[in-house]
Amino acid sequence: MRRIKIVCLLASLLALGVVLGACSSQSKSSSGKTELTAWAWDPNFNIKALEVARDVYEKENPNKIKLKITENAQDDIVQKLNTALSSGVTKGLPNIVLIEDYRAKSFLEAYPDSFFPLTDFFKASDFDSYKIKATTVGKVNYAIPFDSGATGLYVRKDLLEQAGHSLEDVTNITWSQLQTVGKDILDKTGTRLLSSDLNSGTLIRGMLQSSGTWYTKSDGKTPYLKDNEALKAAFKQIKSLRDAGLVNIHNNWSEMLKAFNTGVVATVPSGNWITPSITAETSQSGKWAVVPWPRQDLDKSVNASNLGGASLYVLNIDGKEAAADFLAKTFGSNVDFYKKILKEAGALGTYKPVAKSGAYDGEVEYFGNQKIYQDFATWSEKIPAVNYGKDTYALEDIVVSSLQDYISGKDLDTVLASAQKQAETQVNK
Repeated sequence: MRRIKIVCLLASLLALGVVLGACSSQSKSSSGKTELTAWAWDPNFNIKALEVARDVYEKENPNKIKLKITENAQDDIVQKLNTALSSGVTKGLPNIVLIEDYRAKSFLEAYPDSFFPLTDFFKASDFDSYKIKATTVGKVNYAIPFDSGATGLYVRKDLLEQAGHSLEDVTNITWSQLQTVGKDILDKTGTRLLSSDLNSGTLIRGMLQSSGTWYTKSDGKTPYLKDNEALKAAFKQIKSLRDAGLVNIHNNWSEMLKAFNTGVVATVPSGNWITPSITAETSQSGKWAVVPWPRQDLDKSVNASNLGGASLYVLNIDGKEAAADFLAKTFGSNVDFYKKILKEAGALGTYKPVAKSGAYDGEVEYFGNQKIYQDFATWSEKIPAVNYGKDTYALEDIVVSSLQDYISGKDLDTVLASAQKQAETQVNK
């Protein structure tokens, strides 16, 4: 009888152990790995990079994590994060999330305790300064910087030559100088200079950052529309290009792609992420080159700027240390990882040691064997760092509407003074 009781007791303890074990490993998979989730958009670029990072990390750190990557549209990520973080409910949130640099401060300032500081997990000086500024609050780094939005001016060499010009004529020039070349191209070939959506602030953003200026003052909060010389120059230049008949107007992404893939325009001023869309038109191989971004006609402006780009953040929830370690040992420090994503996804990061490794030295046949990745990496280091603040898109709505007023004939100073008042009233400081 005693023996039976002992057996029953042992069985009970064993069963209890199983229950406790199950309770104590809720963040672990059956293999003992820490389960992590990541949200990102664009399966051929950002998600591909995360997949490569997962493979690289698991090879070097076996049996540590099990990463599930979920595709979400960028707008959906913004909405889901805002809904969850504003309610204080963290259930269902990812461990790792990709956030566009323009939007980063809106999350970091609104939900300061929701993101895990990454300052001690990577060396900030190894990344381009403009990316660090976009992802830092005070002296705390909240993200591992990822892709470069370094800009360039993609140029159809054949059309340039037909107009009597060479690549030298469009290298390290101003927008007004580019307009002069564009007029010759239009006269000689019937091809417009560039395509633009005048209801978007994309071109304006690129112009402003080349001059180290933004929609706000350096504090990232105070609206800076009135008396903003770079913004005034951008408005004048865009209107001048349009009035000269050099702008093809598009209304969406597909129309923009069609403009340069079918020869409607001779140049594409854009971030380097447009490269795969240009090379998709195989019939134009060898006809394109890339030169530095045009600077504004201002003393402080440079031939380098940024458009777009995103970075990776860790939510301050269970699994944060494992998530930070994963990012630190891939996106934060691994040259071989960056070589892989360049080869497999055409992804250009902002981790400076990669440029010194020779990874960007390869010639690209489509661009006449130009070393375009090396060029973009060089230009990236020259991009002025600006404080995007948390209200980029709210301010841009006002700016774009003001541009339409100016194009329609209203006085520029009056338009921007009105925009300033509207921004001060509508945008939270």
